[in-house]
Amino acid sequence: MQRLFRTEDARLITGQGRFVHNLALPGMRFGVFVRSSVASALIDVDLWAAKQMPGVVQIVSAADLGALRLPKPNPLLPELTAHVSPFLAGDEVRYVGEPIVLVVASDVALAQQAADAVQVRYSPKADEPESPHFEVRHHSGTPQKADLTVSITHRQPRVQAMSMEPRASVARWNADDQSLTFWTGTQAVARARDMLAEVLTIDVAKVRVIAPDVGGAFGAKASLYPEDFVLAFAARALQASVQWTSTRSEEFLSATQGRGAAFSGALSINASGEFVGLEADFDFPLGAWLPFSAAVPLRNAVRILPGPYRVPHVKITGAAKFTHEAATNIYRGAGRPEAALLMERLIDDAARQARIDPVALRQKNLIRRDEMPFKTPTGETLDAGDYPLALSAACEAFGYAAARVDQATRRGAGGLVGIGVACYVEPCGQGWESARVTLLDNGQVEVASGSSAQGQGHETSFALIAAEVLGIDASRITVVHGDTAFAPDGIGALASRSMAIGGSAIREAALHVKAALAAGASYPIIANVKYTARMEAWSYGAVIAALSIDADTGVATIERIVWADDAGRIISPMLAKGQLLGGLAQGLGQAMMEAIRYDATGQLETGSLMDYAIPRATDMPPVEIISIHEPTNANTLGAKGVGEAGCIGVPAAILNAACDALTDFETSTLTFPLTSETLWRVLQTPKVTPP
Repeated sequence: MQRLFRTEDARLITGQGRFVHNLALPGMRFGVFVRSSVASALIDVDLWAAKQMPGVVQIVSAADLGALRLPKPNPLLPELTAHVSPFLAGDEVRYVGEPIVLVVASDVALAQQAADAVQVRYSPKADEPESPHFEVRHHSGTPQKADLTVSITHRQPRVQAMSMEPRASVARWNADDQSLTFWTGTQAVARARDMLAEVLTIDVAKVRVIAPDVGGAFGAKASLYPEDFVLAFAARALQASVQWTSTRSEEFLSATQGRGAAFSGALSINASGEFVGLEADFDFPLGAWLPFSAAVPLRNAVRILPGPYRVPHVKITGAAKFTHEAATNIYRGAGRPEAALLMERLIDDAARQARIDPVALRQKNLIRRDEMPFKTPTGETLDAGDYPLALSAACEAFGYAAARVDQATRRGAGGLVGIGVACYVEPCGQGWESARVTLLDNGQVEVASGSSAQGQGHETSFALIAAEVLGIDASRITVVHGDTAFAPDGIGALASRSMAIGGSAIREAALHVKAALAAGASYPIIANVKYTARMEAWSYGAVIAALSIDADTGVATIERIVWADDAGRIISPMLAKGQLLGGLAQGLGQAMMEAIRYDATGQLETGSLMDYAIPRATDMPPVEIISIHEPTNANTLGAKGVGEAGCIGVPAAILNAACDALTDFETSTLTFPLTSETLWRVLQTPKVTPP
């Protein structure tokens, strides 16, 4: 019998993980960054006192870096590639937490003491011009007659990716062959290698990037940071090894953040309850510098609408602009949650005003299985699925009809009880991924993938894929990833693409090995594959949440969640469920408690876990998950993404449940997080007159 869980994965949950901070190299030096305490100012930096401190071996400032700049971001939004960010602040700072200098010393304590001795003088800047907007538009179809139009506005707070290990990197320069080895918790080792080679102007073959155990990334570790490049620069200058580990406080100040968009929209329906038009407008903050994937949340939000529904006419606009805050980047969902939240709130408002059951309204407008593949008004192609089935399955498991009767009874007794429904789609990445499968003469197999892991359990799933093709037990398979010296080049683990594209590459390589074995090839039998998916796979699902609110305190209780999700072919049901529950926990956190806040001067008000709450195990509600396995032909494995679904459908269902519970109150401005204070204030508003 094949093992359900690989030893490499089990090692992490038994406390035997080896993270970047655990790395100890002979003669290693340690870095500490001096950061801006002001959001926007001219600066003058005095390093004299710091240079006199004991143990200091190097101080790197913007002047030392010269014209070096971050590599250009992903050209998904071409206008952004003209804006290239510096590694360290030079004459001015742009956000609180921006790195100004790197102090390197013989130990961390001495580096910190020297960093404290750096003197930074701030002076006001002249008024700045209005930040430029970068826009994406999708206008399609002809306006039709509408009998009802509803509209909403919403603003999402920024959120922080709370990985187990904060950002950490070690750069080792080898003077003998002028090469760099760089350990970092990244989601994309090959991209990191290429960027380091580009910035240091050395041959890519001279750079090796290793991602050991990462302990969570959630998009925040998809791009290298300015600190990483400065660390590599320092290691080369010193001809030594330099380590930097971010503190949790530094993460709040300077790690990339997620969400933060403001958006509005209007949905029109006709007398038959059919959707006839959708207008939407998104405004995404970029922050003060551009990570590689800065354009992705905006691009995803505008292309995903109108989600799993038929809407013949759309007018969708999205914009992004720079702000004096930490950079925003992809965060689990990356634009998908914003699109789902807007669409699902509009549908619930339309159902309420038209006096149609919200499930019935959705069922009437969901794209049917016989319409697949379906071309959306924004130009996307939904590959395969049965969207009405997912909603029906969720309703059946929830006992939807009976729950509405029970809700009416509890409301009659004065209870504030709501039921929220949300449907969603989840695009799962495009492009290529690589794999190498090697069969040895002793029957052992090595699987190497360009898609690394951050705790998803890829060692287990990748081994199972190859084992099935080769007809062997998974215990005979070793999985290699996260090291550019041994793993093939790849795009990496992001955008819910690891199984769909990375897994398909492994399957294809294993099939080549199987064919070579049958043909009598000599050992070792090696197959290298660069697999390109024929199209993007789209997961989908439906979430139903029951929520009650205490009328006196505003405290909300999520009583239960039922969730039907289709991730296509599932390789490891246990790991897939873990991914769904992990996404649900982060979606729950966004909806109920998480919020990064800045004051009017750009100072961070939520700089620690004293001020920023994240879900604990006791915050998780009862959850029932129904897995639907509608295969896709978008890739050879038949798999769709699973990792981001909980952040897409769950927040929208929870917000709809809260608005349903507060149906007699003014909820037009209700936004996340749904804290007791937020809900209590709604309870103090005058009751609305039903339409």
